[in-house]
Amino acid sequence: MNEHGTPAYATNLGSSAPVRSAWRVPGRIEILGKHTDYAGGRVLVGAVERGVTVCAERSNNAMGTLTATTTAGGEPVSLTANVNSALPVGHWGHYLQTVLDRLTNNFCASVPASLTITSDLPPASGMSSSSALVCACALALADLNGWSSSEVWKRNIPDRLSLAGYFASVENGRDWRELPGTTGVGTQGGSEDHTGILCGARDKLLYAEFDPAQILRLITFPSQWSIVVGISGVLAEKSGAALADYNRGPETLQTVLARWNEASGRSDTTLASAVRSLIGEATGSEAMKDPQLKRLLNFTKSDYERGRVEQFLIESLVLVPAGADAIATADANAIGAIVNRSHSLANERLHNQVPATNSMVSLARDMGAIGASAFGAGWGGSVYAIVPSTDAYAFADEWIERYRTEYDALPSASAFVTRPGDSATQLEGN
Repeated sequence: MNEHGTPAYATNLGSSAPVRSAWRVPGRIEILGKHTDYAGGRVLVGAVERGVTVCAERSNNAMGTLTATTTAGGEPVSLTANVNSALPVGHWGHYLQTVLDRLTNNFCASVPASLTITSDLPPASGMSSSSALVCACALALADLNGWSSSEVWKRNIPDRLSLAGYFASVENGRDWRELPGTTGVGTQGGSEDHTGILCGARDKLLYAEFDPAQILRLITFPSQWSIVVGISGVLAEKSGAALADYNRGPETLQTVLARWNEASGRSDTTLASAVRSLIGEATGSEAMKDPQLKRLLNFTKSDYERGRVEQFLIESLVLVPAGADAIATADANAIGAIVNRSHSLANERLHNQVPATNSMVSLARDMGAIGASAFGAGWGGSVYAIVPSTDAYAFADEWIERYRTEYDALPSASAFVTRPGDSATQLEGN
């Protein structure tokens, strides 16, 4: 170990690294798979066409420090690795502090860096702006320091899917292979967001699962459809009281899993693993009817616990696989019913919706959307509507206008048209 408490093999990596590194990292849209990833379940996710860009340059400050500014304005942030920044709760600088601390501890003291952050991704809108910021900053710093070309990086992070897992562990504070965890940002999430951000492809959705993490299929999003994202104006902040609400979901599944392991003598690390021990790899409506699943449900001790586990089972076993097939075949009727059911389950069993997102979903359906659902962490954020491409821009304008008029929406409510976009991209000129 060196004086920074980091492995000796990681030192002096910055000497041959570039003086500048820039990355553009998109947000993501979760079509199906609400709160399933951290339990090892399945999702249908893709990158969006908006994102965060971070340009990192070496500065003349002390080792292990960085400064960051955003084009959105506000005071610059100055951070030192493993030193409390004393920033207010919810400040975006906490994400940068988490990145700086974790990568410093896993590799070596960072060269002094100056970061410039730009974004056209609405913050706290459910499109993973925080994860995009984490990924963009981590990628830029990793290149600036030469960490991404080190043997320890290559051994632990050999590909984009592994990178998604590592960056998820940066956020949730868990260990990643031989790279020990730190505090994280406080959320107990999984790697769905990071997988969509880092592994997505233009016009493709990822049908993925997370125990183990693997991309099962790439699904081409039909050219005759577009996605309209409606931003409710209610910020989906995962801090303060909202953090406790968010973490209730994973904590509940972990509680049920612990009871299952104790009674069964197993050591399953995710609910998906427990489910496989009962019904194998089966999916679909018939799998949900398998009486073996009652053995797992018997370990729920409240209405919320039972509803939470049932939501996971239905979403992961039934809706995600069926939704992948429906989109692959451009079956509008099927995907509409699947998406609508997914939102209903989020509202009734996850209990993570607010009047604004429910109103946006109802309005989109009334306007004839193929399907509509809220997505992301919940408690605010955004709703997506799948609509015919020929009507997408007119739909977006009318949707947001009616939402503002009929539901006394917040002034920040807006809508935009998108499709699955490119994954994280290193910019030229580094």
